[in-house]
Amino acid sequence: MSMRLESLTVDARDPEALATWWSEALGWIICYEGDGEVNLCERLDPDGTHPYPELSFVAVEHPHEGQERIHLDLNSFSVSDQQATVARLTEMGATPADVGQADDAPFVVLADPEGNHFCVLDPRPEYAHLGSVAGFTLAAHDAGALKDLWAAATQWTVTRDDPDYVVLTPPDGGLPFEIITRPTMGASDAKDRIHLDLAPAADQDQAEVVARLEALGARPVDVGQQGDESWVVLADPEGNELCVLSPRD
Repeated sequence: MSMRLESLTVDARDPEALATWWSEALGWIICYEGDGEVNLCERLDPDGTHPYPELSFVAVEHPHEGQERIHLDLNSFSVSDQQATVARLTEMGATPADVGQADDAPFVVLADPEGNHFCVLDPRPEYAHLGSVAGFTLAAHDAGALKDLWAAATQWTVTRDDPDYVVLTPPDGGLPFEIITRPTMGASDAKDRIHLDLAPAADQDQAEVVARLEALGARPVDVGQQGDESWVVLADPEGNELCVLSPRD
């Protein structure tokens, strides 16, 4: 099975405005606009290609009603850089947020203009080779129990495998996907505000990919799709949504 993590997809009341805000926040480029969707990529290469995953903002009437289990972690390269990033984003409209972090937490939690939480990390050597984004994190009730499914879904390497902290790293050493156990986190059946989109390679069969993920514990879910979509909506054993897109280059 060959897969690509295509995008981190964010439900938004105003995709154009929110994507523009994040483009300015991260220094990422708007690489697609249309049909109520705006996508950002980290950069455009001279041949027109770009690295994945993208950030995709899609129009949803009431995104605030959904649950929030995935968030972005922003990078910093010194304490002063972290402070400057927090100040800049606050001036742009981000607001301080309390998600239960300790008073002495080294990271800073903010919310974007539509209330999506993200962290501005303290400087950490493991992210020093990355750009403005250090990665994205999924809060789970049991990180270890989700490891095999997400490793198969992303086709990324497990580079840290602790019971409460799993890290998946792409082949190019780019943005990691981290799964962290949060045992006190509440459970919800609400639609996810942020989810991952996965794209099989052009020579893969979408139905076979879906079947393999189901064998690892994924299940079909209804988030309001009409039934004629080109993608399949699944959820992991804790209900975190992922879409298996149509195969593509």
